[in-house]
Amino acid sequence: MSEIESVQHRSGFASFVGRPNVGKSTLTNALVGEKIAITSAKPQTTRRAIRGIVHRDYGQLILVDTPGLHRPRTLLGQRLNDLVEQTLGDVDVIGFCIPANEKIGPGDQFINEQLSEFRRAKLVAVVTKCELVSPEALAAQLLAVSELRNWQAIVPVSAVTEDQLEVLTKVLIDLTPVSPALYPADAVTDESIEARICELIREATLEGVRDELPHSIAVTIDEISKRKDKDLTDIHANIFVERDSQKGIIIGHRGSRLIDVGKRARLEIEKLIGHKVFLGLRVKVASEWQRDPKQLGKLGF
Repeated sequence: MSEIESVQHRSGFASFVGRPNVGKSTLTNALVGEKIAITSAKPQTTRRAIRGIVHRDYGQLILVDTPGLHRPRTLLGQRLNDLVEQTLGDVDVIGFCIPANEKIGPGDQFINEQLSEFRRAKLVAVVTKCELVSPEALAAQLLAVSELRNWQAIVPVSAVTEDQLEVLTKVLIDLTPVSPALYPADAVTDESIEARICELIREATLEGVRDELPHSIAVTIDEISKRKDKDLTDIHANIFVERDSQKGIIIGHRGSRLIDVGKRARLEIEKLIGHKVFLGLRVKVASEWQRDPKQLGKLGF
């Protein structure tokens, strides 16, 4: 690389914000090219600042997938909000995700107002799920988004069809500082394997549960060990809930639901680590853990 080219190389941090289920984690995964963040239609699926790394010849983009901004009702909710505010205060670019198929509502207005607090970051509007609307409806949504504030750019995308993803990548990298790469060329995340396995188990557990349950679910790992002379890894994990009634929902009739959770989680974990897995799951009760500072600490919050 010549001296001129090295000067032009950019690296920096970006984060997507938006209401629940607008496609933030799906978009992060699509840009990275690998499943880094779990996805679910349930609100507050993302609980940690997860970094996914996008590599291009002209720059490197570190995407920080964060919990959504919301009005907290528990100590966990407050800690998640604090995490979001800390993360957004440090990134170079914030992409505000607004779905093409839903009118701008109070939740969008609330987040747009919050964005004014983060003066360091450059703001980009990302209109997601463009594959779901007609060109006329997309044009109307782009106009509505443009009226929210003066954006550095407005980019319509589809993570499903991969439309405009390269355009968005270029826009975001161009707004980061001139800098050499911050991560090695083969890195896709700085999340540990253990943390990613916990998230995959939680994703499988979230499938099909009642709306009030997702917030009550946490996952920890007791053991990960590879068997000698075999491409087989034993993983023993705990799924924590807050009440006995929730434990019954997770386990299901004669353990049917827990078996299904284990099958779905195991398939995703095997994709991640590249060989067969034996997955043992136990469901435990940690009473009101979302409101208990000690239990939050034990569960990694």
